[in-house]
Amino acid sequence: MKRIGYARVSTEDQDLSLQLDALEAAGCDRIYREKASGWRTDRPALAEALDWAREGDVLVVWKLDRLGRSLVHLVETVQQLQARGVGFVSLTENMDTTSAGGQFILHVFAAQAQFARALTIERTRAGLAAARARGRIGGRPPALSPAQLAEVRRMVGDGRTKTEVARLFSVSRRTVHRVTTGD
Repeated sequence: MKRIGYARVSTEDQDLSLQLDALEAAGCDRIYREKASGWRTDRPALAEALDWAREGDVLVVWKLDRLGRSLVHLVETVQQLQARGVGFVSLTENMDTTSAGGQFILHVFAAQAQFARALTIERTRAGLAAARARGRIGGRPPALSPAQLAEVRRMVGDGRTKTEVARLFSVSRRTVHRVTTGD
């Protein structure tokens, strides 16, 4: 069993020392370091740490917000680790998924994340419905007018290729295909 540390600061002028000291004191065999915003999806050191972890290992962070971009991302990452048999420890919050208490906390976090997602979906749907009721239709404007749609259908029906028609109307071939097949 290896303890794998992950330390991250958001900007170049921040210092990793506090996190590194805590991870070393926690007995981490290997520590991955990163200077990147937590909102970035491409965090190479985190990806490497997650890839290096094997069943029975434990990923250790100084604080929960060092790992996840959001509560949802945090829970998903920890659940992916669990599915691979990798434990997770957050030193500051005293969370350890290798214990029953840590498992319980993870389930509470997962429920909170699921609730937050459901509320977001609910609010989005309500907002869209309210906008529709006021006559606003969201989304991208149609690429072709009704008259152009009819012309596209006629041209393809007369034997012109979809690629040729797409060029004439400055749309993608896929758009012409959808117009003529209803896909």
